[in-house]
Amino acid sequence: MFPSASAVFEQCDTVLLSLPNSNIATSVIDDVIDVIAARHCILDTTTGDPEQIEALGVRLAKKGASYLEANVAGSSVQMRERKAVLLLGGEADVVAAQEPLFSTLAKKRFHVGGVGAGSRFKLVHNLILGLNRAALAEGLNLAEALGFEAKRALEILKQTPATSGVMETKGLKMAARNYEPPQARLAQHHKDVRLILELAAKWEAKTPLSAAHRELLARAEELGFASADNAAIIEAYRAKG
Repeated sequence: MFPSASAVFEQCDTVLLSLPNSNIATSVIDDVIDVIAARHCILDTTTGDPEQIEALGVRLAKKGASYLEANVAGSSVQMRERKAVLLLGGEADVVAAQEPLFSTLAKKRFHVGGVGAGSRFKLVHNLILGLNRAALAEGLNLAEALGFEAKRALEILKQTPATSGVMETKGLKMAARNYEPPQARLAQHHKDVRLILELAAKWEAKTPLSAAHRELLARAEELGFASADNAAIIEAYRAKG
């Protein structure tokens, strides 16, 4: 065990950050900035504000250090099984230099641009994935309201054109109302949706479905599911009133 973040940077040339948001990532860099040197390469998996991420890249470049985004598209379970996808943002030569590590972490990797591009593309990914979850939750809730048993409805839907990867990863959790242990917390995705809406507003992109999605996530948090698996969004539909 290292006694501090600074001790990690003092002993390691390559450091991987995996933090809840870019505010915390910035705080960690603030704490270690005096020990960061040209020998360091920081790989950041944080899903955060692209502008904050870009600012970190500028600060680290002034120290001569390399900085790469390695955003993860996939759950913690998928990451352990090397089934997640890495969305890489940074200089191409730095990405190439870290290829042995990236290949260990994930079978599929995509370099999507410079620093900031990884975070932006991750938010595009999370928008689509989150809305897929919300759509599945809405459909299963309607099935239940119409008198169909959710698990049976899911079994049938998987055999139709409506099937999706989300049905495989979240369907049974929704049907069984079993959200523990969480693969990814609902509150964390709520944070992502807020970032998506801020980014969309800046770039004048219409995201009405994400605005509705934010309200559903807020309702699920009010019901006490903030720390539950994000499949718990279905409880926003099931709740009365």
